[in-house]
Amino acid sequence: MTFGFKGNKPSRRQFLSGAAAVGAGALTATGAKAAGDPLITQVQDWASGTGDGVDATPYGLPIEFESDVRRRNVEWLTADTISSINFTPIHALDGTITPQGCAFERHHSGAIELKKSDYRLMINGLVDTPLVFTYADLERFPRENRVYFCECAANTGMEWAGSQLNGAQFTHGMIHNMEYSGVTLRTLLEEAGLNAAGDLKDKWVYVEGADASSNGRSIPMEKALDDCLVAFKANGEALRKEHGYPVRLVVPGWEGNMWVKWLRRIEVTDQAIESREETSKYTDTLADGTSRKWTWEMDAKSVVTSPSPQAPIRHGHGPLVITGLAWSGRGAITRVDVSKDGGKTWETARLAAPGEKMALTRFYLDTTWNGEEMLLQSRAMDETGYVQPTKNELREVRGLNSIYHNNCIQTWWIKEDGEAENVEVS
Repeated sequence: MTFGFKGNKPSRRQFLSGAAAVGAGALTATGAKAAGDPLITQVQDWASGTGDGVDATPYGLPIEFESDVRRRNVEWLTADTISSINFTPIHALDGTITPQGCAFERHHSGAIELKKSDYRLMINGLVDTPLVFTYADLERFPRENRVYFCECAANTGMEWAGSQLNGAQFTHGMIHNMEYSGVTLRTLLEEAGLNAAGDLKDKWVYVEGADASSNGRSIPMEKALDDCLVAFKANGEALRKEHGYPVRLVVPGWEGNMWVKWLRRIEVTDQAIESREETSKYTDTLADGTSRKWTWEMDAKSVVTSPSPQAPIRHGHGPLVITGLAWSGRGAITRVDVSKDGGKTWETARLAAPGEKMALTRFYLDTTWNGEEMLLQSRAMDETGYVQPTKNELREVRGLNSIYHNNCIQTWWIKEDGEAENVEVS
């Protein structure tokens, strides 16, 4: 049996009518045999008795059958997991919101345990009145809820010199997308008063965490007063320890290192502090050995999450949903194109919802697959008109010395058996 298609898209009506016409016969590689299937004709164990009571799991956990959907690290990436990173299983997720338990984590001296009752946030420097807030103080300010992605600047960084890691989780999984609840940074700065700072156009804030690394970053005052959020909830619940419980900074669209966790101090200054994390680290080294600095914004980027090396095609020939994620730190995603032939031709994908500023966008291409090899790519465009580049286009500008801000087009080689491999088509 074959399915009817309108262009490249399977027709749901023809799919269903075709299935009904088959009746007791076999469907296709995408279906099962209706007649004689014991999962239909016999009473199963799960329907033969009672299940768990409502108090069996006071805090809900994933079912054991989904135990493979988890964060993973790369053992050889860093000398110790205390100062390391793990990766979101983006290949196994759908939609755009990342569950906190799957959201990638990056630490410079390990995740610390800090109780709400022990939490303090200080605002000092060029302010009218230096202030110290408790956690309870922060809860009393007007609150906002915003969905933003957080991406490590090193996401995809290992791919600069060529294809390295065989899975979307490892090439692009240093990212998550959550709904944050908190107080705007502007609100707290205005509470302390900014008259003492004078003209704000050349002022900065230096933000610092409470962990042993004292991770700190300088942020231009313009950004601090724009959309930064002092957050204490994510996806409706308290931040996880690894994400900065009880309070972290959210810096929409900008590299994750600036999203300081366990936020303890905000200092208004008349210059950038030039800390370690903004000089020796998180700068882009060019071919001639010089480095770009202040490369905060994350450029438009996308990746096909399925099919991919960790999510091969298992259902056989017929209808296939190609899906992935796109994002931009400069605004909303407006379009994503998908190529099956390594960039020779492109088809415009369907966005699951209109793109939102500094948030992940899910895209789908509903197509058909009959066992042909594919060189699968995606290419994102944002509202500024920026188009995601190839790796060679990036190399022409930056060479091979960079670690950070690799937003190149990714290629998966889909083989005849449905397995996939990370390859480079530049």
